[in-house]
Amino acid sequence: MSGEQVVTLLVYLVASVTFILALKFLASPRTARTGNLLGAGGMALVVAWTLLRTPGMLEHWWIVGVAGIAGSVIGVLGARRVPMTAMPQMVAIFNGAGGGAAATVALSEFLSSASGRAAGAGLLPIVPVIATLAGAVIGGVSLTGSVVAFGKLQGFIPGRPVTYPGSRLVAALLLGAIVVLGVVLALIVNSVPLFLLFVAIALVTGVALVMPIGGADMPVVISLLNSYTGIAVAATGFVLGNYALLIAGTLVGASGAILTQLMCKAMNRSIFNVLFGAFGTGGGVVSAGAAGEQTAREINAEDAAVLMAYAKKVIIVPGYGMAVAQAQGPVRELMDLLIARGVDVEFAIHPVAGRMPGHMNVLLAEANVPYDRLKEMDEINDAFPTTDVALVIGANDVTNPAARTDQSSPIYGMPILNVDQAEHVVVLKRSMATGFAGIPNPLYSDPRTAMLFGDAKQTVQALVSGVKNA
Repeated sequence: MSGEQVVTLLVYLVASVTFILALKFLASPRTARTGNLLGAGGMALVVAWTLLRTPGMLEHWWIVGVAGIAGSVIGVLGARRVPMTAMPQMVAIFNGAGGGAAATVALSEFLSSASGRAAGAGLLPIVPVIATLAGAVIGGVSLTGSVVAFGKLQGFIPGRPVTYPGSRLVAALLLGAIVVLGVVLALIVNSVPLFLLFVAIALVTGVALVMPIGGADMPVVISLLNSYTGIAVAATGFVLGNYALLIAGTLVGASGAILTQLMCKAMNRSIFNVLFGAFGTGGGVVSAGAAGEQTAREINAEDAAVLMAYAKKVIIVPGYGMAVAQAQGPVRELMDLLIARGVDVEFAIHPVAGRMPGHMNVLLAEANVPYDRLKEMDEINDAFPTTDVALVIGANDVTNPAARTDQSSPIYGMPILNVDQAEHVVVLKRSMATGFAGIPNPLYSDPRTAMLFGDAKQTVQALVSGVKNA
């Protein structure tokens, strides 16, 4: 083994350790920043060494420089200028870029190997071909699926499930075509035109699989597509013989799959139901019949502030409404004021609140809310019966009691936050519109509940003023 090979293996080893540590640190908001820096440092080490040891690469330094600068500018602008409300969209599109990169590498490797093969030399080695096909199809599905998820979250594409007669059959036929073409390419003929058709079908499949999924399931979709990208990267690492890529992709794929399973468990639904259940309308106004049955009691900000100021325990339940209004800063101020008055304040975090995994945690961490006040659903649900006030900020579906009582409800069986068990419930919403699941919430007509309508940021600011004057 040459000295260069030894250094390469050492670089891969160091990078792999940083990836594993990064994933460990990312498990907690307290250490997430360190985890990000470790992961980025490990990847930077691998990229730098790969460029140095690749023959002829330094001769094209200007290409590397332009690509590096362009990527850095996009990354910095994305991190600094994209608002927290748009973070799910950014995660989706960056994830798609990773899948697209993996598919591009697979495409390049197959074209290079197949075109360089001498006539009559037989088939390419089957194991690398299978890995290349896996990288191409999974990366392609992740690319276009992530673009569709981005469009749904950004509003370019309807958030409701987009289906048509026979849509499931079309998806099944596309998947079947991928399997058949994969077998032909691996075992019968290494045809470049067939491989290009294979990649094209994979791209169409990504669209066909994500379009029928509603807005309520976007957090699960983002997590699943992230897992897809990791698997595609791992396949690419296998093809290139790059252990760092192989390990990094495996870590991302495995963690994404575990997170997807945990989120499905949090909704009491299977991954099959998420992918093919066509659930969620993307929000809307309650139907006339449902609206007529709901008689909401309103409260003004001053009265709600007094209610909390003289409470012993307040639980704040953040949801997507807080993210849209960017109200996390005023929420932190409200928390500080209540604590100063001797009120015990905690935050109840549902696993699928928001539009991406950990969305509420990220928003509250940005506002410097102490991590020990963020409680997961299983940890805090038993505290609601002894809570004086539950303040719900734009969290609709994850607080809907129909999940416990109405067997005809599409969310029946989904674990929810038990806010209806608090002595008083104050709900901050713009209107009586439904959440992403598209169903009315009987919590709003509960005698314990009072509705405080308006923009969440302005409303919380009014609550802050009310607590100061209480």
